[in-house]
Amino acid sequence: MKAIIKISIAFVLLAAFAVTNAFGGDPSTQETGRRHHGPPPEAYTACEGKNAGDTAQFVNPRGETVTGNCEQEVDRLVLRPDHPKPCPGNKAGESQRGTQ
Repeated sequence: MKAIIKISIAFVLLAAFAVTNAFGGDPSTQETGRRHHGPPPEAYTACEGKNAGDTAQFVNPRGETVTGNCEQEVDRLVLRPDHPKPCPGNKAGESQRGTQ
């Protein structure tokens, strides 16, 4: 009986570890609970009421001020940063939009 309890506890701990890694093990997902793909919502909000080519800015979740120009995306404007940060996995010097 004690062996079954020990095996059950080990299984529960292993399952908890697997779930933690699946949903919270990647630091890029811990802030919002999701992986970041594309511009953040603030990049769209910063361009509300503006025209393509206008300058805008917003403060990102890390407290950094991001400045740039509003550009037309499919159905709305989005702020494109003046100095975009490279995406993880890209070669040094490449931004999200390709080479600088």
